[in-house]
Amino acid sequence: MMTKLHDPKDPAQHEANLKRHFALRLNIFFFSAFLLFSILVVRLAFLQFVESDEMRKLEESKSTISTPIAPIRGNIFDRNGYPIAYTESAQSLYFRVEPGRSKESVVQLAYYLAELFKKNGDPNKAHLTSEEIIKKMDVGYDLNQNKTKDPVLTSVPRRIKEGLSQREVAYLLEHKDELKGLEITEESVRKYDNKTIATQLIGYMREHSVAKNQKASYLTRYKDGNQEYTNDEYVGFNGLEFLYQDVLRGTNGSKTYPINAQQKIVGQVDIRFPQKGHNLTLSLHKDVQLLTEEAIINHLKWMKSDEAKLLKTPYQGKNAVAGYAVAMEIATGHVVAMASMPDYDPNIWHGGISTPEYNRIAQLIENGTIRERKPDLAPEEIYKHPTSIVPLGSTIKPLTVLIGLNEGLITPSTKYQDKGFFIYGKDESKIRNSGSTAYGSLTPTTAIGKSSNTFMSEMIGNKLYLSRNIDNPVDLWDSYMKQFGLGVLTESGLPGEQNGTIEYYETIKNSSSQAALVFASFGQQGRYTALQLVQYTTMLANRGKRLKPQFVTRITDYEDQLVEEFHEPVILNEVEYPEEYWDIIQNGMTSGVRGFDGFPHDFRRKTGTAESDVAGQKLDNAVFIAYAPADNPKLAVAVVVPEGGFGGHGAAPIARQIFDAYDKYVGLTDEKQQNQ
Repeated sequence: MMTKLHDPKDPAQHEANLKRHFALRLNIFFFSAFLLFSILVVRLAFLQFVESDEMRKLEESKSTISTPIAPIRGNIFDRNGYPIAYTESAQSLYFRVEPGRSKESVVQLAYYLAELFKKNGDPNKAHLTSEEIIKKMDVGYDLNQNKTKDPVLTSVPRRIKEGLSQREVAYLLEHKDELKGLEITEESVRKYDNKTIATQLIGYMREHSVAKNQKASYLTRYKDGNQEYTNDEYVGFNGLEFLYQDVLRGTNGSKTYPINAQQKIVGQVDIRFPQKGHNLTLSLHKDVQLLTEEAIINHLKWMKSDEAKLLKTPYQGKNAVAGYAVAMEIATGHVVAMASMPDYDPNIWHGGISTPEYNRIAQLIENGTIRERKPDLAPEEIYKHPTSIVPLGSTIKPLTVLIGLNEGLITPSTKYQDKGFFIYGKDESKIRNSGSTAYGSLTPTTAIGKSSNTFMSEMIGNKLYLSRNIDNPVDLWDSYMKQFGLGVLTESGLPGEQNGTIEYYETIKNSSSQAALVFASFGQQGRYTALQLVQYTTMLANRGKRLKPQFVTRITDYEDQLVEEFHEPVILNEVEYPEEYWDIIQNGMTSGVRGFDGFPHDFRRKTGTAESDVAGQKLDNAVFIAYAPADNPKLAVAVVVPEGGFGGHGAAPIARQIFDAYDKYVGLTDEKQQNQ
């Protein structure tokens, strides 16, 4: 039987083949669809049950963005509640970059705003130019649309202008639909009393964008990586504003914006309000401080007057251009006044400062009572005059006598015949008293009162060098200086404080240990600050306790609820000597001094004429320390007037006015203080 062969031309067979192939393809299609659907279901299940939390977080991070809101800064008051630095509310204009916005429209907006500010802004203030506005917009190009740098995140608003006038605010609100990308925000603005009260102590504020780029080591807290601050936020830059930055500032709030993938805002803003900063109540007394400042300025003027030239005593001080003074309460270390004069208005920092303005105040910014400050003179003249840190001069002599007594170099009854000069060393160097005066027979007490250089150098400085019981006499001298706060920081905490300049070790290299000790004994081997001097004076007054200078008595919240108090003294170190030694010191600090005629309290004082080598010439600096009353000391005062001549002439009259101001407003006796 023969098999029938397949005939490709058979229509029935061809139809059957097509149906069979179609069925196969349909099955493959359904199988593939089923497989893809199964994969999709599994993937969705995995996303739902395994990756849901991670995806939700990712979705949230992409859908919102937050910008911090700086808090309202706390205020700074004097001891009686007078506002020295305070916060006021102000309206500021911000610009937010819109992705995709044309350069032409941004440039046009800058021109528009410049004209708006010119017409509606405060006529007494300089107006922003279009160039300055486009720079503040930070869009990555200038008015000519030249690319300058990559713009920062578009979601971060840029402050264009702070302190908008009422007319500016009204116009911007009226035309807000036309001015896309602009928003008005209420902010706090720092203000300082226009009397310029303790300007350098209080300090000042600058934008965080400026602070974080400074080289000063203490400003490293503001460096990049600190997300707490916005670029436009003002932060404490110096003084108490910096020292208490965290206390005064408060806690950030935030604005949270919902945005889409193109970073456009697509919903309502969510605002979390910031927490206000705390207030500081200072130990500073506003009236005592202002009278201290006034006393310095007036005395500088007086030393240039014809009246000063007519004095019988040698006329000096006509070239003095600055003065520094600190008054400290002896029981607590609270600073009542700290003046670095001349000063300046710290409100100048707000809104930025131009180069000419900065150059005008460059020497006045520094607090000359805690660090070196150059005189406010033309650049070519500055180097010819001494800075704010000068030698102690004769104000060291009470301590010199204490060292001599404690080391057994002299006794309370030692007698010394002062010939007006002392010769020492192989080269027979000569030390003279002021005016080469021979004081005759002296005791330790009268040597302080007469301010004998020869007694100090021969009986203490030279004897210390010759002593066989002391291995390294210069190191011993240095240890005494540091115990009394000379050559070490006062621990005030103020930024930029310096520990002075120790010179006796350099003298050893250039000359000898003998010369170092001889000159150190009458105050010519170290330069120190006015704050160090008043700390030293306080230690003489309280008989051995070195107190930390304190500036704040209370911290309260913004509703005036107490947070912390500082009424107790902080003792940094203490020395103990026989009461007889302290009596000798106190009895020696009684010489007559100009400016204290009729002073109603018994007080103790020491004048100093500190010699500086400046630009090849020797210049005399006026130094004065004092405390009162003698039997129950309340207040210590130190005054430094570079190039002021004799201490009794150039510095003592200033100190008298400080004591008078304190006595009037606080009281130098317990009875008067209780009645205040």
